Amino acid sequence: DLPIVTGRLFDIGEVYRNPTEVKMSQIVLPCHANHCGELSVGQLLKWMDSTACLSAERHAGCSCITASVDDIHFEHTIGVGQVVSIIAKVNRAFTSSMEVGILVTCEDLYIGKEWKVCHAFASFVARRTETGKVQLKQVIPHTQLEQVEYSLAAERRRMRLIHVETITDLLSNCAAQLECQEHKDAIPAEKTRVESVELVLPPHANHQVSTFGGQIMAWMENVATIAASRLCNAHPTLRSIDMFHFRGPSHIGDRLVLKAIVNNSFKTSMEVGVCAEAYKGGEPLRHINSAFMTFEVLDGDRKPCMLPRIRPEPVDGKRRYQEALARKKIRLDRKYIITSKQTQVPLSVPWDQSNQMYLSLNNVSALKIMVAKTNWVLTSEKNKVSLYTLEENQVLCFKVEMKVNIPADQTFHLLSDLRKRMEWDRHYEKCEVVLQADEEDTIYRVASPSITKGGKGQDFIMLASRRQPCDARDPYLIAVRSVTLPTHPPTDDYTRGEVLCAGFCIWEESSSVTKITYYNQASPGVLPYISRDIVGLSSSYYCIFSACSDFLKANKTCLGAPPPPPAAP
Repeated sequence: DLPIVTGRLFDIGEVYRNPTEVKMSQIVLPCHANHCGELSVGQLLKWMDSTACLSAERHAGCSCITASVDDIHFEHTIGVGQVVSIIAKVNRAFTSSMEVGILVTCEDLYIGKEWKVCHAFASFVARRTETGKVQLKQVIPHTQLEQVEYSLAAERRRMRLIHVETITDLLSNCAAQLECQEHKDAIPAEKTRVESVELVLPPHANHQVSTFGGQIMAWMENVATIAASRLCNAHPTLRSIDMFHFRGPSHIGDRLVLKAIVNNSFKTSMEVGVCAEAYKGGEPLRHINSAFMTFEVLDGDRKPCMLPRIRPEPVDGKRRYQEALARKKIRLDRKYIITSKQTQVPLSVPWDQSNQMYLSLNNVSALKIMVAKTNWVLTSEKNKVSLYTLEENQVLCFKVEMKVNIPADQTFHLLSDLRKRMEWDRHYEKCEVVLQADEEDTIYRVASPSITKGGKGQDFIMLASRRQPCDARDPYLIAVRSVTLPTHPPTDDYTRGEVLCAGFCIWEESSSVTKITYYNQASPGVLPYISRDIVGLSSSYYCIFSACSDFLKANKTCLGAPPPPPAAP
């Protein structure tokens, strides 16, 4: 995981600090703790929301409200007497909303040890002022890590917007696998149902006289914990929270109705669904927030215990049961594809419709991280084509850079369809569309000739993910990585190669001048094609990218390449 903040020297003795950064430190007292002497997660959520809100308001210059908090995974618990440190900063601002990164660490004052507890992203919306809707100023990244977070914030925003669609698609495409199973001695889900009401008083309100978002999250965590306890007859530990999404405000005088129920249990973990609704007087209930929390029960050695299985009620209970399975599938995909270290994951990850969203995110995010690196070394330059290398943690990356007198959008369209690469890249002997996942994601099979006389060629199954700029400060991106498909196993005619991270970054320098940079993390399958160029024994890559420039010039007036035709999965 990337740390939230970093410092660098601008002038001698002057250390850079992000202007939106806010820090909070709290010592955990018994009044903050649960029965186990550990910090209540509800209290931690309050502190996190307060810190993030102050960071958002520092950037916006006006009042801000919590719109959502992305998934949170709690890596460690925090004990009484330990110190919690929270750092928040604005990663990126959009029109009237912004993403705030939150890092929580814990310090044991007696042994001088500090460790990470969780890392989260919250979205805040600037409230309208008397002059009308707020137009937020842009965030200017100053460090490499800030540039990475700025760039990835656009991808995370895209994921939030399609989160509900992903669940719906998974439920419709995997209905057979998500069917309810009968278990002997299963406990009726209704036994775990909890309902509680809270009167919103002035101490529960924020400085804008709305119910404090952190307070609502704390109340939701409380009823969810009670529901989980009723299933296991023990004290559960909260491990993760799926996205909090605030659908509307509540105010002083509102009655907040909080409901929770165990949706499903999975051997050593359970998912609890919880919602908050508000009313005042005889008004109908207003939906305020929903979330899904995953609990475990730990034994004396802090190992998860086996849990009873759930028997859902008909109709709504069965729906909740199936949706919990779908969310678990997404959580596992996300953990496998995104949060694992590169050394723990094979280069080619299996592709299917249920993990398409996270593979696409990982594909684009990996390229954006490579683009943000600053310590590239110029290896050689020829005919206005520059070759750079970067060796980091025993990994070799290279990039090829050039400029063309062609509009950026046209360049993007021409390079987006990898089949057209056969016209200028001799390493692309064959290229065919295997699957058109959607408008932005296409899977290709690419065959490359042998680099040795009489040897086998290589073939690659590659996911190409395309992104247009989120705003004027973003480039066009075409990210490529290897995937596996059961319909296209390795064959005897080719050696199956793998690409970990590659792609094009296309920057508009003016209306007619575009900078094109090609990036590649040199995996064993790719390195033989570029190694001679890197050590200066060949200039084949200069010839290839000169041919790319000629191809773009020859097609500069052509209409943008249409997307490949859809293929059946």
